[in-house]
This record gives sequence, C-alpha cells and structure tokens, in this order.
Amino acid sequence: MLVSLSIHLLGQPRILSPPGDGYVFRSRKSWALLAYLILNERPPARSELAGLLFGDAQDPVRALRWSLTEIRRGLGDGGSVDGDPVVLRLAPDATVDVNVVSTGSAADAVRLPALGCELLTGVAVKGAAAFDTWLLAKQRKLAAASEAILHEAALTAMSRGDLDEALSYAVRAAALSPLDENHHALLIRIYRRAGDDRAAARQLDACTKAFASELGIRPGPAVASAMQTPRDEIADAVDEATIAALVESGSAAVAAGATDAGVQSLRAAARYARAGVDVQLQVRSRLVLAEALIHSLRGLDEEGLAALYEADEIGRAAGLQDVVAQVRAELGYVDFLRGRCERAEHWLTDALELANGSSATVAKATTYLGAVESDRGNYPRAQALLESAVDLAHAAGDHRLQAFALSMLGRLGLLRGDVEAADAHLDAAIAMAEHEHWLAFLPWPQSLKGEIRLAHADVPGAEAILRQAFARACQLGDPCWEGMSARGLALVAEARGAVGQAFDLLAEARTRCNRLADPYVWLDGYILDAQCELGRRHAHPDARRWVEALGQLASRAGMQEFTVRSLLHGAALGIEGDAAAAALLAPRGHV
Repeated sequence: MLVSLSIHLLGQPRILSPPGDGYVFRSRKSWALLAYLILNERPPARSELAGLLFGDAQDPVRALRWSLTEIRRGLGDGGSVDGDPVVLRLAPDATVDVNVVSTGSAADAVRLPALGCELLTGVAVKGAAAFDTWLLAKQRKLAAASEAILHEAALTAMSRGDLDEALSYAVRAAALSPLDENHHALLIRIYRRAGDDRAAARQLDACTKAFASELGIRPGPAVASAMQTPRDEIADAVDEATIAALVESGSAAVAAGATDAGVQSLRAAARYARAGVDVQLQVRSRLVLAEALIHSLRGLDEEGLAALYEADEIGRAAGLQDVVAQVRAELGYVDFLRGRCERAEHWLTDALELANGSSATVAKATTYLGAVESDRGNYPRAQALLESAVDLAHAAGDHRLQAFALSMLGRLGLLRGDVEAADAHLDAAIAMAEHEHWLAFLPWPQSLKGEIRLAHADVPGAEAILRQAFARACQLGDPCWEGMSARGLALVAEARGAVGQAFDLLAEARTRCNRLADPYVWLDGYILDAQCELGRRHAHPDARRWVEALGQLASRAGMQEFTVRSLLHGAALGIEGDAAAAALLAPRGHV
C-alpha cells in the first residue's frame, strides 16, 4: 500500500513521497533536527533546540528557523512542525522507519531496506557535543532493536518451517552481535532442524573459538541445548492420551523439583504433538515446555522461545485467541529479562488485548508490564500497573505472581526513595513466598530488604539478611539472585570501610549474574551503577570504563534511568557533553 510520505533515518537519511523522491535537505543539521523531533520523548523548546544544534551559529534562533522551514517543506502538505515547544505532526498514513523498528511488528520491520544500518549514517554535526551523546544513545538503542527484530523474525520463520528464511535472518542478527550466545544457539538450532549437522558443528566450532578468544569462556547451556535439536521430520505416531499423560507427568515433575526429568517428558510431548494431534494439545505441550525451560532451568530461554513461537503459530492459525494471549505474555517476559523493553511492551500489550477476560493472563501480563516500565525508568506508570497487578493476581488466586508483583513494588519504592512503602511491600512479598514454599524466589525480595536496612543505616541487619539471601542463591545456583545479593554485600563492605572488598564483590556480582545466556539485563545495569558510584567516590581507575559500559547497556535496552545516571557519572568525571545530554534525556524535573 502506498503511503503519502516515508521517512528513513536508518542508513543514509532520506524522505520519499510517491510518485517520486521527496524533498532533499540541504543541511545535515536539518536531518539531525528531524531525528531529534521524532525520537525525543517530549516536544523540545525552541531555546533548547537552538542551543543543542546551532550554538556555533551567529544567530542560533535564525538558523533554527531555517532548518524548521526545510523540514516543513520535506513533510509536504500532510505534515507540520511549529510552536514552542516545537511539535512535529506527520500525515496519518506517513511511516517512519525508526518507529517501525521500535514499536511495529517484525513482519513490517524486516521489509525496511536499511534495517540494521546505523541511525543517521554520515550525518556529523560539528560543535554539538550534547547532541552527539544523545545521538550515540539512540544509535545504540536502534541497533539493539534491529537485532531483536531479526532474531524474532528468524524464530517466526522457523516456527512455520521456513528454514531458509529463518537462516537468512539469524545470520544477519549474529553479524550485528557476534558474541551473543543466543544468536549462535538459534543458528545451530536452524541447521539441526534442517538436518545439516555439519553446518551446525561448524557454527559450534566458530562460536567456541570466538568466545575463547574474545571472552575467555566456553559457550553455555543455550548452545549445548541447540546441538540436541532433532531434525524436522515426522515423529512416531503416539495417541493423544499418551501425549497428555507426558504433559501431566512432566508438569508434576517440574513442580516437585525434578526439573530435568520433567523437561525431558515435556520435550517428548511437544515432539509427538505434531500435525494431526488435537490443536489445543499441540499448543499446550509447547507452552508448558517453554514455561519450564524459562522459569525452572537457567540458560535455556532460547529453547523456550522456539517452543513459544511454535505455540503462537499454531494457536493463531487455529484462532485460539486466549491461548495466544498466554504465549505472548511469556514472550514479553523473556524480552523483559533480555532488556528489550519495547519488544516486551509489544508482546504484553498484545496479551492484554487477546486475553478475553482471563484473570490469570491479565494478571501475568500486567505484572510483567509493570516490571518493564520500572526497568526503563517510567516509575509513575510502573507504580499504577504493579498496584493493579497485586489486586489482579490476588483475584486470580495466583499468590506467587502476587509475591512477585509485591517485590517489584518494593524495588520501585527503594529506587524512588520511599523506603517505608518499600519495606512494607517487601515484607508482604517475603511472607507470601514463605507461605507458598517458594524458596527459589526468596533471595530476590530478601536482597532488596537488605538494601532497605542499609538505607536505615542498619549495617548489621543488612549484612545478616544479605548473607542469608546469598547463601540461598548459591544453593539454588541462580545467577541473578547470586548477583543481586552479592551487590548488596558489596555495599555492606563499603559501609564498613572495606572498600577493596566492595569492589571485588561488585566484580564478582557481575560475573555471577552474567554467566549464562539469559541474564536479567536490568540487574547487570544495577550492579554497574553501583560500580560507577563507588568508583567515582573512591577515584577507582576503572570508573570511566564502567561508566561507558553502563551507558552502552542502558541505551541499548532503553533504560532511561540508567542512561541518565551513566551521563551524570560521566559528567562528574569531566566527560564533555554528558551533563547537557543528561538534561536532554531525563524526564522533566529529574536533573
């Protein structure tokens, strides 16, 4: 379908309008200005724009007016740019490639000609340090979004059996981030499904060598699991009663703690539940398998995703809207963990729209969406969503989900400085987890509770609860909980004056939380932020390196709070442009 206008900011920027090419800007600053107006979270004041891009001009305000006139011509009759603050309005049917990548469907995004290219390639603006810092953050975010889209498109193609198309997308994703274990696992899985075991072995060898030379580690469970993927062929016929029994017994085994045995049964059920078997059973076998892989075993989220995409494909084709809603809530959860906030919002919003009044699915999607908003620093919306989620989970009778929502409310209170509310929410989360015998979850709210005790200057109390959380996390072998509690113990060490031990514990915390392919990205940023804070305070020689790492991680994930904090850390270390860029990226009143 033809549109009135399409704006392309990825790669070499251009504006197209049928039947021919659109208006050609005469100034690179006009492209920079248009990108800023499209990607900035709020309409900017004219004085802000004049200082940001035209500070070196003899008459910055006049130079701004000239570029606004260029943009106005480029938009044509259907768009406008005017006012103070400056508001950009596009024609209703106009498209912008960066918006499609950020919030659109993967099917639309993969058709973009410059998907994977850098934002504003070749557009350099002299004398605009704050804009350069802002642009770098947006380039990182869009690069991560492009990578996520390609990975998603590969999984979608694989779920419908189009392995050649899946391979083309997976190769592009891996090229964008060659040290991402999940990209290698996906490539190996596709080769194995296609029956090309030699190609799978070559990919494993390439992955192993790259990880050894660049990271000094071996690939983890995600790659090992991918190497066990069976080829696409018809499994032996098994009656539906047997498949249902495998699902039931596998689920029971996972619930009882015999996770490995349970997952083997669920894998068998999903393999047998192919075409010809009841559609509900096909979807359920894959959904239950995915939930076990994602929530009960560490390092196997990628295999779980493959099962979820198959369940989504089957469920959509059969019109099983309520089941598709459950699947998309889980897809949103995985993207939440991976720091793909906009993709997580995409799936979770879909889940809410498709849930058809299912209290369990609505409660789950609302809880995860609240956690996503908290991760990216949208605290008012996170508060509203999580408070609603607590009530929804209670109404649905899902007390574990209620405990999770309460813990996220506790974390939110801690981050916002409302330690009294945080204390109450965390006490409730801990009590509910203990009542449910959910021992695998306890280290998370306990670690947050330890930080509350530190906020009250109760160092002995903080140390006691954090040591308990750390011991439990190590017993469970949960990398995220180990990293979270180790971070808290580092803060305890600093409070006791053991600064060297604090830095050692923070380094250990990052190593622990990132040792598998499915870390909780927000937690990595949280540990990095503590490294930056202590590094500044104690003039650590690695402080600037940590600030750069936090900025890169946060901007790729769209975590605004951490992005701003990295810039404030950088400004304190004297990095040019960081203070001004922090003011640009922060919500009003934040800086």
